[in-house]
Amino acid sequence: MPSDFQLKLVNAIHRPLFRLSKGKVMGKGAGMPVLVLTTKGRKSGQPRPTMLTSPLQIDDKVVIVASKGGADRHPDWFLNLQADPKVEVEMGGTTRSMTAHIADAAEKADLWPKIVAGHDNYAGYQSKTEREIPVVVLAP
Repeated sequence: MPSDFQLKLVNAIHRPLFRLSKGKVMGKGAGMPVLVLTTKGRKSGQPRPTMLTSPLQIDDKVVIVASKGGADRHPDWFLNLQADPKVEVEMGGTTRSMTAHIADAAEKADLWPKIVAGHDNYAGYQSKTEREIPVVVLAP
């Protein structure tokens, strides 16, 4: 699994190319749309952009998974949106203000099979860790 430093380095290279091309370059990852999720740092209060993929989009909602590659701790972006669910999502050349909510057990039971049906890497990530990997729904 990549280190936090490696993930941040890839993010720092990927984000400018993605933004300059409005998602036309590097707009897909592992067969999923790529997005920039900007959260508010829970300690600093500063904007924290992170490159992610979305395995599922339903109507105007975007579903993301806090897998961190199966790491034993949640990604920082997830901790940030727990503290403040108001986020910015840049995807497909547009930026939208959205509100994040963590799928409850029933909602996750509905979404998870759909997620892993198209992207079995998430099932592999869940098998690597004892933590329950959260599913997050972003809505306008």
